[in-house]
Amino acid sequence: MTVKAILEQKGHDVYTFGPNEKLAEAIRILAEHRIGALVITNGDGKIVGILSERDIVRCIAKDGAAALDHAVRMVMTPKVKICNEHHTVNEVMEIMTKGRFRHLPVEKDGLLNGIISIGDVVKRRIEDVEREAAEIRAYIATA
Repeated sequence: MTVKAILEQKGHDVYTFGPNEKLAEAIRILAEHRIGALVITNGDGKIVGILSERDIVRCIAKDGAAALDHAVRMVMTPKVKICNEHHTVNEVMEIMTKGRFRHLPVEKDGLLNGIISIGDVVKRRIEDVEREAAEIRAYIATA
């Protein structure tokens, strides 16, 4: 199973945000859409960072309420791990586990093409395991 299959099911929509926007507005978007991360892009769709709830918590713990006026570029994670449509579910699980993060942007031809979360990956893996178990039961029943 690949990232491409996950994106075909869930879609390619991604909430993005500019690096010069205020953190307070980014927090509002995260809360409004009930998401855990925003991909930070420049004007031409290239990924320049990712802003997660963890980034926000660390910044507020350090700077208090003044953090809300910071530009996102000051708070975001600039070195973004990415994947592409050809990565397998197991490969992205390994990337997420090693990096200890829950969101992985998908890039195609150098541009943002989607995002997958650990929830997407776990859901797909559970579906695969359940399908395999059903196939084994069917095989045993016909043997």
